[in-house]
Amino acid sequence: MIKKQKLGIKILIVALGAILILSSFIGCVTEEGKGTLVFADLTWDSAMFHNRIAGFILEHGYDYDIEYIPGSTIPLFAGLAAGDIDISMEIWVLNQKEALETAIEAGQVVDLGPNFEGSWQGWLVPTYMIEDGDLPADISVEDMPQYWELFKDPEDPTKGRFYNGDPGWECTKVDEEKFEAYGLNESYNIFTAGSSEALTASMSAAYEKHEPWFGYNWTPTYIMGKLNMTVVEEPPFDQEVWDTNRCCGWAEVPIHVVVNTSLMDEAPEVVTFLTKYETTADMTSKALVYMDENKASYEDAAVWFLQNYESLWTQWVSSDVASKVKAALP
Repeated sequence: MIKKQKLGIKILIVALGAILILSSFIGCVTEEGKGTLVFADLTWDSAMFHNRIAGFILEHGYDYDIEYIPGSTIPLFAGLAAGDIDISMEIWVLNQKEALETAIEAGQVVDLGPNFEGSWQGWLVPTYMIEDGDLPADISVEDMPQYWELFKDPEDPTKGRFYNGDPGWECTKVDEEKFEAYGLNESYNIFTAGSSEALTASMSAAYEKHEPWFGYNWTPTYIMGKLNMTVVEEPPFDQEVWDTNRCCGWAEVPIHVVVNTSLMDEAPEVVTFLTKYETTADMTSKALVYMDENKASYEDAAVWFLQNYESLWTQWVSSDVASKVKAALP
């Protein structure tokens, strides 16, 4: 639900004074704009990057104030369904299938369609472990128990270590279910990295030292474009198997834009814009590489995108909105 500016008014006893103050208040609200749109600022780079693109356009093109609420998948989706958050630019549909379907059926959220497709997620090892002869070229999840000693957990050397993601991500829970289904709990401990940054740091640190690493990651991320990693193969995705015990690889996951239902009536122009908003995984990866190489912020990357993909984003908005956005660019 869009947050409206609230101003405290002390009503005077004198009726005329009260009327004058009320009139002044109404004028103030009208001048101060349409209210605040709240984004789910999920804890990974691509989501925060897309938030800043949409936020820049909505702030400068549509005159909304913008607020970004940081957090993990599960609590932020609950906030979206409850109306405390208006927009999520990255719902990983397969990961959040049950929660998304439930919220749609309850009339709490509306799925506006894809932001981008072509994403991947799964388990990885550094390619140099294959090149060095430590692992076979066709390494699979079935092979991992016999190689656990290569990945010894420094806190428990009787088992290997698997690096998982943020405890608030749906995919982190799925990885735990897959681990149990594959029987990997007998030979590996799951180390929950705690955040996207911590997961990336563990992967990058091992790579720089040419050390073993086994864990989860996904695309698009800058780190996956930067490091040479090999996928640990799983059985091909099968919906029936997935629904039963997760004992198969991930399907390619469409990434959708989802909004709280209240926007349909309160801000139809925002819904129209976000319905047209669509990028690609490749565009997103290039922006994340730009961020890494230039030590740029999410805001910087959004400006870079708007400057370099003008022919794309101007199709999402009217010509007058496009003019206002262009005028706001540095």
